[in-house]
Amino acid sequence: MKDFYLIYKNLTRKKMRLFLTTFAIFIAFLIFGAIMSLRSALNAGVEMSADNRLVVVHKTSFTNPLPYAYVNKVKAIEGVKDVTHANWFGGYYKEPRNQVVSFAVDPQSYMTVYPELVVEPEQLSRWYKNQTGILVGERIAIANNWKVGDRIPLSSNIFSQKTGGQTWEFEIDGIFKGNEEKIDTSYVLIHYKYFNETQSWGGDSIGWLILTTLDASLNEQVAKVIDSEFANSNNETDTSTEQAFNKAFIDQIGNIGLIIFGVVFMAFFTILIVVGNTMVLAIRERTNEIAVLKTLGFASSRIFKMVLVESCLLAFLGGLLGIGGAFIIIKGASEQMARFLPNLVLGSDVLLQALAYMLVLGLITGIAPAISALRLNIVTAFSRG
Repeated sequence: MKDFYLIYKNLTRKKMRLFLTTFAIFIAFLIFGAIMSLRSALNAGVEMSADNRLVVVHKTSFTNPLPYAYVNKVKAIEGVKDVTHANWFGGYYKEPRNQVVSFAVDPQSYMTVYPELVVEPEQLSRWYKNQTGILVGERIAIANNWKVGDRIPLSSNIFSQKTGGQTWEFEIDGIFKGNEEKIDTSYVLIHYKYFNETQSWGGDSIGWLILTTLDASLNEQVAKVIDSEFANSNNETDTSTEQAFNKAFIDQIGNIGLIIFGVVFMAFFTILIVVGNTMVLAIRERTNEIAVLKTLGFASSRIFKMVLVESCLLAFLGGLLGIGGAFIIIKGASEQMARFLPNLVLGSDVLLQALAYMLVLGLITGIAPAISALRLNIVTAFSRG
C-alpha cells in the first residue's frame, strides 16, 4: 500500500505534465480503436463468409449479367447443396444522395443460403407472400427511421419501369438482423420476380449466383465444374469462394491493412518517444529522492518495480480513456454511416489488442528509467545534488 501511495504521488506531482502525457496516449488509442474498428468492419464480409459458400459471376466483368437459365444448370451439378441469385438494384431513397444498397433476390432460396440473417417468422412469411414487400436490414431501418408496415418509395439509378419512371413502391414486411454483431445489415432485399416483371430492360437475367456446397472440401471441384460447364459460351463464368470474392472486392479500394498499419504505427511511435522522454526526465528529477529511498532501506529491485508500475499506470490511464472515446465515436458513426459502411463494432479482439499495447507501451517507456533507478549509486546521486 505504501508503494502505491508513493507511485501515486510521483505520478501526480506535476499535474500539467500528467495531463499532457495522458492526452497524448489518449489520442493514440483513440486513433487505434477507431481505425481498427473500421478495418474490422471492412473485413467483416471476409471474416463472416461461410466456408462452403461460392459466388459465380460473369468472367468478363462483375457488372455483366448472366442468363437466368444458369440457376437450374448450377443446381444440377454434383456437390451443390443450395443455389440462389441476386441483382444489383442501385437504389436510393427520395434523393440520389440517400443511397440504399438494394438487391433483387429469390426470397426462399436467398434466406436458405444465408441462414445468418435472422427475421421473425411472421415477418418472413409475410414477405414471402407479398411480391411488393421489402425486407430491410436493421441498420438501414434505424438510419431512415423505418418500421414494419411502412410504405416507402425506392428509386433506381440504373433501371426504369415499363410504365415509366424509376421509382418503385414497397411495403416493409420485415426487418432482419444478423446472428452476430459484425454481420452487415445495411441493405434491403426485394422480390426478383416483381423486379423482373416490372423493369423495362434486361429481363430474365441475373447479376450473380450464390451457392453452398455439401462440404467445403468440394469447393474447388464444384467451382471448376461450373466454369467448365459454361466455357466457350457467350457468358463464361468465374467461380470463387465467398471469402475470396469479398476480399478481392475490398482490395479494389486499396491495401486497407497497410494503410491502417501505417497510421497506427506512426501514432504509437510518436507517443512512444513522448512518453519515454517524459519518464526519463521524471526519474532524473528524482535522483536525490531515489538515493534517499535506498538509504532508508528500499531495495533497488523494489524501486525498479515502482518505476515500471508508474509507467504502466500512465499508459493504461491514457489508453483506457482513448478506447472509451473510440467506443463513443464508433457508436455514433455506426448509426450515421449505416448507408455506407457495414457494422462498426469495437469488438473484444480490438479491446484485447489495445490492452496488450498499453502494457507494452508502459514497459517499453518505463524500462530505461527503471534500469537507471536500479543502478543508481547513492554516493553519486547525492554528489549530483
